[in-house]
Order: sequence, then C-alpha cells, then structure tokens
Amino acid sequence: MKRTTFVELIAYFFIILFLYTGFSKLMDFYVFKEQLATSPLLASVSGVVAIGLPAIEIIVSIILFLPKTRLRGLYASLALMSLFTGYVIYIINFNDQLPCTCGGILQELSWEEHLIVNIAFVALAITGIILSKKSTAASGQKRTMIAHG
Repeated sequence: MKRTTFVELIAYFFIILFLYTGFSKLMDFYVFKEQLATSPLLASVSGVVAIGLPAIEIIVSIILFLPKTRLRGLYASLALMSLFTGYVIYIINFNDQLPCTCGGILQELSWEEHLIVNIAFVALAITGIILSKKSTAASGQKRTMIAHG
C-alpha cells in the first residue's frame, strides 16, 4: 500500500471520529454542556467549550478532507487527541466518577479504556504526520529528478 493511501486512511478515520463526536455533542448539546459544567477543570468555561469543541472537531474534519491541508489537519488531530488524553489522565487521577463528554457510543467506555483509545489515536496521528512528510519529501525528490533528468 502506498504511503499516501495510508495517510488518506488515517485522515478518513479521524474525519469519521471527529464528525461523529462533534455532531453527537451538538445533538445532545444541553447534556454535553451540563456534563462539562460538572468538571472541576472545565466548569468555568463549559459554555465556550460546549460550543467551541464540536466546531473545532468539524473544522478539523474539513481540513483533513482537503489534500492540500491534510498535514495541518493531522497536526490538529494530534493536538486535539493529546489534549483529550491529558484530560483523561487528569480525570483518572482526580475524579474518575465524572461522566464522559465524548458523545455517542464512546461515552460507554471506562476512563481507562478512553486512555488506551486516545493513546492509540495519538500514535495514529503521529504515524500519519510521519508518512505524510515522507510522501511529500519523496514526491519532491521525483520532481527534482524529472526537472534535472
């Protein structure tokens, strides 16, 4: 399988994840906002996060979909998943009785299961970034060889 195909698969996987969770949060907006308000870490900004997070997830999905901005989307995916992972670590260490605010069926996971899933997504984003950079470098070398050929 070509590197570019694998990068596309990773991007589409994140697109599905972010669109699913983003729209799930919007569909249950008031529940999502109330869950955020119970978090000691996010209570003071729950209104902003309730609107901003689904919007960011949907915007990142669009960025990932467009080939010219896909690498930026992978970096944004890495940033989001790293933030989510940090939040899960915080919850596990300080209050694992809080409800999950992920949206959809992901809410059914335990916090420990969330941590494993999030770490896997962080690794996937890093893999996508590395492969994307290698593909870009390889195509740049081909263009240079053709130009000098």
